[in-house]
Amino acid sequence: MDDWKAKLSGLLADNPDLPAGDDLPAQDTPAEKPAKLPRLDIILDRKRAGKTATIIAGFPDNADLKEIAQRLKQRLGAGGSARGGEILIQGDRRNDAARILADMGYKSRLI
Repeated sequence: MDDWKAKLSGLLADNPDLPAGDDLPAQDTPAEKPAKLPRLDIILDRKRAGKTATIIAGFPDNADLKEIAQRLKQRLGAGGSARGGEILIQGDRRNDAARILADMGYKSRLI
């Protein structure tokens, strides 16, 4: 361990015109954790005429709900809507939606 320190001090002694480096502050405090995302429930809903829909529930107070719904609909290639703290995706897309939500940082469970 002292070997590299000796080489470094020798380098600095041989080149006195080297610029001084910036002092970095010590990282004693841990970085702030991002806000904890809620766990979402992914539900299969069957209506009349056998039409199925995937409902993603558990979003807190429409937090970026429209943006998340838009991203899901684009990546799944399906229609849907977002209202009342829930996202509705047409068809049985539970597994695909869970994978995409996991990529976005959300935890989910299939019901």
